[in-house]
Parts: sequence; C-alpha cells; structure tokens
Amino acid sequence: MNNIEKVFSHGKAFIPFITCGDPSLEITEQLVLAMERAGADLVELGIPFSDPTAEGPVIQAANLRALSGGVTTDKIFQMVRRIRTQSQIPLVFMTYANVVFSYGTERFIQTAAEIGMDGLILPDVPFEEKEEFDAVCQKYGLAFISLIAPTSHERIACIAREANGFIYCVSSLGVTGVRSKIMTDLGSMIALVKQEKKIPCAVGFGISTPEQARRVAAVADGVIVGSAIVKLCGQHGCGCIAPVTDYVRSMKAAIADL
Repeated sequence: MNNIEKVFSHGKAFIPFITCGDPSLEITEQLVLAMERAGADLVELGIPFSDPTAEGPVIQAANLRALSGGVTTDKIFQMVRRIRTQSQIPLVFMTYANVVFSYGTERFIQTAAEIGMDGLILPDVPFEEKEEFDAVCQKYGLAFISLIAPTSHERIACIAREANGFIYCVSSLGVTGVRSKIMTDLGSMIALVKQEKKIPCAVGFGISTPEQARRVAAVADGVIVGSAIVKLCGQHGCGCIAPVTDYVRSMKAAIADL
C-alpha cells in the first residue's frame, strides 16, 4: 500500500491546498506540519505559475504574491526536503504543464520522487494528452492524479480506468473559489468511477464550510479545500498558521465520524 492509498484506508480524508511561498516558503513549511497536526491527511502543494488558468482570483493572487517574493521550483524542492526530515504526510504537487516543461519533464518528476513527493496534478493537461507525463510518473513511482468534471460524462470511464492515486472530482464548472452551493450530482459522478475502478474519489472546487464538507464526504472518499485556506493566508500573512490550523481542525472534525 503506497502513501496515497493509506490516506483513504482509515476514513474520510481531508486534503488542504496551499500555494508554496504565500506568504513565504518558511511559513509554507510550518503550515504543512501544523495542518498535519490539525488532522490533514494529505497536502496539495501549489507551485506558483504566472497564468494559473484553473484558479479563481484568490489563488491567482497568491500565485502572484509568491512569484513576486522570489519563489522558484528549486526553492520549493528544497522546502520539501526539509519537510521530509520531520513528516511523512502524503504530499502532491499541483501546478501547470508549463512549469514542468520548462524545468524539464523527466528532471522535474525524477526530482519530485527523490525528495519524497507522492503525486502530481496538472489541471491544464487533458486526459488525451496525459501520456507524456503519466509515463514518466510511472517510471519514478509518482501518482499522476486525474481530474473529472461535471462535463466529463462518457469520458469518466476512460479516465477512471487509467487513474492512479485518487481521482480529483471537480465539483463545479469554472475556476476554483468558494461557492455557497454545490449543485453537481456528485454521487452519480463517483458511481461511474467506482463502476470502472476501485479508486478513491476526492472532491474539490468550492468547498469552504464544515457543513459543505460533511455533505460532500457523505458521498466521496475525501474533501479538498483550497481557496478558503489560501484566503486565510492572504488575510493574515505571516500570522496565518493559527487561523489555518483552527480551520483545518474544524473541517476534519466535520467529516471524521462518517
């Protein structure tokens, strides 16, 4: 059983997302450790990119703050090395194809595996174009995480069949961001996946409250939250660790008994 499979083997998973370097890489490192203590099961680390097409204004702003602060892929790799001296929590990079291309696809994925990353999510790579990344990820033992959206329909079976780690179920159309209601029939999406392959399904995009998390976790294997956490980082800056920790603890508590 690999690190990601273990995440889903003992109940519903809470998966927070943070943007590396917002407000600083030192704070990002501390946040990962603090969120693990607060109950996070896996952490998505966003590598900032100048044109993050899947992101709403909150995470776009965090990307720009991080880049203007001098964050680079190599500095993020160094941060992960430091985290791995203190924690074995599963970690997944979320970034864009251009970031990986510009670093060198094989060099990026090999380094990510060597420093102890468990997976990679590239939201701008469609299923039909995933092979050039997926093959290299398989070579180095990294899970290339697939996404499905409410519009995936007949493609869901194909995506599920070849999926690794877990399936990232996008709850709503459009970009990331807090939403007051999630209207998608998540149960049907997840049922289509499970018909094809026994693989965990975690739902993200738009979840921000414990009540929403609990409703989603009732049908999914995990809940992913990004914008609500990144918003706290933006509001509190270097003082964000305590409010983020409290938030993660409340979200994990909401799904812990399901």
